[in-house]
Amino acid sequence: MKEYKVESLIFYSKLTLDSEHIAKKSKEEIQIKLDEYAAAGYRLVSTDSTNFGAAIYFHLYFEKDI
Repeated sequence: MKEYKVESLIFYSKLTLDSEHIAKKSKEEIQIKLDEYAAAGYRLVSTDSTNFGAAIYFHLYFEKDI
């Protein structure tokens, strides 16, 4: 049997000359979430992202055997 978890992270665009500011910031926070879930025995099985206005939503899907 499997247990599933979904983690959603939201990042907002801002006015800057750095066109990669969301990628840089999201990479750090996503890695923290990956480490947290891995420590709890979960593995990442899928991801997706959507945008709405100035926000980008990243969805991380995890599972583990129970």
